[in-house]
Amino acid sequence: MDLDAFLRDHGIAGERHPHPPVMTVEESERLVPKLPGAKTKNLFLRDKKGSRHFLVTVPHDLAVDLAGLGGALGVGRLGFASPERLAKHLGITPGSVSLLALVNDLDHAVQFVIDRTLWEAPAVHAHPLTNDATMVIPHTDLERFLAVTGHEPRVIDVPAAARAREAR
Repeated sequence: MDLDAFLRDHGIAGERHPHPPVMTVEESERLVPKLPGAKTKNLFLRDKKGSRHFLVTVPHDLAVDLAGLGGALGVGRLGFASPERLAKHLGITPGSVSLLALVNDLDHAVQFVIDRTLWEAPAVHAHPLTNDATMVIPHTDLERFLAVTGHEPRVIDVPAAARAREAR
């Protein structure tokens, strides 16, 4: 999928900022320039049976409690999906996971979950299907993107891991 053409064709704004490839939040802290909007981290997860898939977008510094998240979503145990599942459902490779990859989920096999803090932010950061750039997506354009891709966001307070809660 040509993401730039898709965004342009649907009137979705997103300012692209190139940078060296980043695989982790720590690398992005060092290599991505300071940008407006909320920094994100994305988890591509599956249920225990591997029959349901979730793209979960959270603040970049949130350590997620996977057991708590599974309970909040009513699916029980969650685990990280394989690179093969990532390629099959979102058409991307590890390190490039982003809410913009929902453009490739034509079968609507992936449920999109976003932390309430990000949903309420004026803009969020997202990789444009590769990890060598970051786009700043204004909230109204995020809503438009999700509508045109047919993904209803599930907005929740994603539970933090116990050690992260204690540090706050």
